Amino acid sequence: MAHILKKDAFLRPGEVARLLNIHINTVRRWSSSGIIKTYRIGPRGDRRFMREDVVGFLKER
Repeated sequence: MAHILKKDAFLRPGEVARLLNIHINTVRRWSSSGIIKTYRIGPRGDRRFMREDVVGFLKER
């Protein structure tokens, strides 16, 4: 069975920054260095984060 993703399953960098109470540039830096998993979408390569990945990140920290 295919995994179906809801639109709200993905977060934008600003949303992740608010959830983690960090600056958006820190989110970008962490995603570039692999600290938090990022998905690139669209022709511009916009960053998106799966909500469940962010929750897992919070639980690990």
